[in-house]
Amino acid sequence: MMRLFRPITLGLTGFALAVTLPASAAHAAGGEFGWVGPGGKPYYVRNLPDKKCLDMRQVSRGARNGTKQPLSVYAGKHCKGAATRLAPGASAPSGKRFASVVLNPS
Repeated sequence: MMRLFRPITLGLTGFALAVTLPASAAHAAGGEFGWVGPGGKPYYVRNLPDKKCLDMRQVSRGARNGTKQPLSVYAGKHCKGAATRLAPGASAPSGKRFASVVLNPS
């Protein structure tokens, strides 16, 4: 199953920031945020930064919250538009598209 998930460096605008944060950073949630990208390929990112809106660069759908904190996915860029809140361990419907995500939204 892990083979299906491939790291993506261009998936999120702030991905480089998330990777460079120290593992002990208090503002990062453990676990993975996953989604389905173009061509039905699954992607994930680990340790999303807390309360930072990240825009997707490609078509994204089927968000899965594998973190220990709630998150919200938004229909529009910059965390605008209709929001879908996902509790830890929850998934959005597989066809539900989104353009941005924020961990631990206010």
